[in-house]
Amino acid sequence: MKALLICSGGFDSVTLAYRLHSIGQLAAILCFDYGQRHKKEIDSARLCAERLNVPFIMLDISSIGAQLGGSALTDDVAVPHGAYNEEHMQITTVPNRNAIMLSIAFGVATARGFNAVATAVHGGEHHVYADCRPEFIDAMADMQRLALADQKQVSLLAPYVELDKTSIARDAARYKVPIADTWSCYEGGELHCGQCATCIERMQAMAQAGVEDPTAYATTPAPSTAPA
Repeated sequence: MKALLICSGGFDSVTLAYRLHSIGQLAAILCFDYGQRHKKEIDSARLCAERLNVPFIMLDISSIGAQLGGSALTDDVAVPHGAYNEEHMQITTVPNRNAIMLSIAFGVATARGFNAVATAVHGGEHHVYADCRPEFIDAMADMQRLALADQKQVSLLAPYVELDKTSIARDAARYKVPIADTWSCYEGGELHCGQCATCIERMQAMAQAGVEDPTAYATTPAPSTAPA
């Protein structure tokens, strides 16, 4: 199997890149510029591709992203601090982002002769983002089977969809992922802010997995949201 991985440059997708590479299934990395404020993640995705010696495909869909405004990820809206909750979900949602990216990825994979698309959506996001839930992944796979019915069939790989981020942290240690070179923070500053939900989730996952966190944080989280 040769998989095209959608890789943001974040902790989850870079870990999946190393996992797929370890079993010879990583064919290429696909990264999107959708107008996100945290563009540093793109550099992390590019570095991952260079280290694993696979093609890096960069697609600029920022003109599409500009039509999906209102999110703290893309607009001049304050990134909420603290652990994930419904309010944070609403502010950091980019409408249909995963559906758009997956649809494009399936087209690219088909054109390049790959037989799988991989995504690192995980169980820890289920209650937060609808397009990370198992039912969405299953429906997306079904849709693509119909869309490509007269062409080469391309599978959808989502090995973390039923697992939490702690499991990904364990994989990061197992596959020797250079964690410090991945980017999670929504703020897009020089360092991880240490206060937004994705920074807190990153800290907690490594703490719970017993994995050393080499990430440089600008600040430590408030006591109520600090890793357990």
